[in-house]
Amino acid sequence: MQFRSLLAGSAMLALLAGCATGGPTDQREETGVSGAQANYQGTLPCRNCDGIDLDVTLVGEETSVPEERTFTLAATYRNHPQTPPDENYAGNWEVLTGTPSDPDATVYELTPDGDGQIYYFMRINERTLELIDPERRRFENGEMLQLQRQ
Repeated sequence: MQFRSLLAGSAMLALLAGCATGGPTDQREETGVSGAQANYQGTLPCRNCDGIDLDVTLVGEETSVPEERTFTLAATYRNHPQTPPDENYAGNWEVLTGTPSDPDATVYELTPDGDGQIYYFMRINERTLELIDPERRRFENGEMLQLQRQ
């Protein structure tokens, strides 16, 4: 629960702070998650710490049946004053099409098993995912919310 609050707070803080210069760019490519497994990593902004290291692994392919598409998400806080424990989630992911600004965009919806927040990542290109809001809108400083394929 604490991770979801910090993640949402970090995303909103980054949005409100307007740290980005310029608007979002459309760098999408036609290829997406393929192969048996794709791992994405990045560091998200954090209001009370040096960042939240995020590691997301998607297992399955976009063309697989939904039950065969699974994910794990691990979050580690850097130098947080309250030293929260690492957080780990697992569940299934779905492929969605379209955002308010791009009807052809590919969005991955990650739904944790049990309690937990649903996460939305837009595919920027075959190597980059960007955290977006639940209404599938990009944040003004989206480049700060990107994960790179490893």
